[in-house]
Amino acid sequence: MTAGEAIAKIQSQIPSRFRPEGVDYILDGDPNTPVAKVAVTMMATLDVLKRAAAAGTQLLITHEPLYFNHFNEGLDELAGDPVYEAKRAFVREHGMVVWHQHDQLHDVRPDAIDAGILWKLGWQFGSEDLVAAVPTTPLGDLVAQIAERLNATSLRYVGDPNAAISSVGLNLGFRGYPENRKLIARQVADAVLVGEAWEWETGEYAVDAIELGLLKGLIVTGHIPSEQPGMEHFANWIAPLVPELEFTFIAAKDHYTSLEHAE
Repeated sequence: MTAGEAIAKIQSQIPSRFRPEGVDYILDGDPNTPVAKVAVTMMATLDVLKRAAAAGTQLLITHEPLYFNHFNEGLDELAGDPVYEAKRAFVREHGMVVWHQHDQLHDVRPDAIDAGILWKLGWQFGSEDLVAAVPTTPLGDLVAQIAERLNATSLRYVGDPNAAISSVGLNLGFRGYPENRKLIARQVADAVLVGEAWEWETGEYAVDAIELGLLKGLIVTGHIPSEQPGMEHFANWIAPLVPELEFTFIAAKDHYTSLEHAE
């Protein structure tokens, strides 16, 4: 099976349509490359690429971009950049095909990435879209549980650690201030969990919402911890549906480490 054939087979199993106008395309590599081993990751960092190559991977499925741009644009401007050139050379030296799988998973209903984090945290979807029902827990304790279960080494939060939380709104990854604001303003959740956010937009808005009593907490996990469970869940789900390929999941490391997690 070639990489192109493997991708088509995998796409056909996902219960949402492929968006031709989206980003779910091969980012590097030859679609005619024979494939037997497939690795799934949240972000194709150089560290992940090295581990994938060591495992004999021919096709790497990544949820986030390979070359630092969501739409895989501006590559001409990166010509000569030492990081880009080294990463590109590594991919090609190892004959690897890197495929962006982003839109189709987010288009599954419920969102496959959201479903993955609920699976990892042991939560359930509530009655509202983008809201998870959780056992009533003090915010501080809930934050500690999330950090541990997601292996988030730089998690931060806003709010009274003693505030009782029984529902959490989900805006995983980087969905931007407009989406963050809309979710907070709906007042359908005690706390909102995001991957990353600009402090002068979402951060400031959340602090003011808490001051007004409209929200109890904002939890910022870091981008990778917030979406990585979705890709792990996807790897577990897709493997038995395409038995002719060998699948493995490669976890990307959280980019940042707080002082309390420093070795």
